[in-house]
Amino acid sequence: MTIKSKIYTKTGDKGETALVGGTRLSKGDEQIELYGEVDELNSFLGYSKELLDADLTKDRELIEKMQSSLFDLGSHLACEVDKREAFKLPLIDASLVAEIEKRIDECDSECPPLKNFILPGGHESAANLHITRSVCRRVERHMIRSQILLPLNALSLMNRMSDYFFVLSRYVNINKGAPEILWKPKG
Repeated sequence: MTIKSKIYTKTGDKGETALVGGTRLSKGDEQIELYGEVDELNSFLGYSKELLDADLTKDRELIEKMQSSLFDLGSHLACEVDKREAFKLPLIDASLVAEIEKRIDECDSECPPLKNFILPGGHESAANLHITRSVCRRVERHMIRSQILLPLNALSLMNRMSDYFFVLSRYVNINKGAPEILWKPKG
């Protein structure tokens, strides 16, 4: 019989946590905050994927690849920079960025040209994709501001993912017959 380990360790009860290599940091440390935001983004991706219709298999599979890649990113952020190589952490594959670009182009080819900004909304899954896009942009901004060494392709992945979620939200609205509400500035 296999004995399960407990989910709770109580080692973080005083507001600290350990990185992969054992270094203890405050749970308020920027590095911990950043990989927490990546985890939050991953949760939004999971919810976005589940809201997509089953016939959007290509997008559901692509989002799952993005989720795995976010775990790869999180493993780097949860490790001391000088120990990343020793732990042989997974890299963020540039081919995923190219695959996202290809899908953006496919979806965008079925959307009318944009001449105005659009307000987030429409069908429920499209509205959620807008939330996911904005969370992705927040993580990207935090990554840019931070002094933490990022793995290769991390910023390209974030940038392309947010573009993808924008275009996919439009694609979903169009295919669901939901209107795109154009922003009409006053004045």
